[in-house]
Amino acid sequence: MSEFRELYQEVILDHNRNPRNFGVLEDANRFADGTNPLCGDKVKITLRVEDGKIAAVRFDGMGCAISTASASVMTETLLGKSEEDAQKLFESFHDLITHGSAGEVDKSLGKLKVFGGVSEYPTRIKCAILCWHTMKAALDGSQEPVTTE
Repeated sequence: MSEFRELYQEVILDHNRNPRNFGVLEDANRFADGTNPLCGDKVKITLRVEDGKIAAVRFDGMGCAISTASASVMTETLLGKSEEDAQKLFESFHDLITHGSAGEVDKSLGKLKVFGGVSEYPTRIKCAILCWHTMKAALDGSQEPVTTE
């Protein structure tokens, strides 16, 4: 098994078994719900934005290992970022999982780079990206539930 694949499995398993920032943020001022009907993933993203920066972020719901791990790593990555940087991270992550790890990957992705392997499994892309679309909807103030379909 390649070193990258081992790291991928390690991160996915760790964040699935021990998700970070799991639960609802009670004092959130931004929130959104999302579903992936194909896999059955459901996620709620709650954020508190102060002075244009993400002061707190949590996720709640149920999903497959990839969905849970993606949400967990996403929350760690977004904490303290500006809304603008969060939007840029969304775009970089989207490019990574839809086009794979080929080409130059945005260095700001950090641990999220391991999700580049998801691009090899098209049906799993929606699992990895659900929380990101939901986070984007929360930041945009959208009242419509997010769906991957």
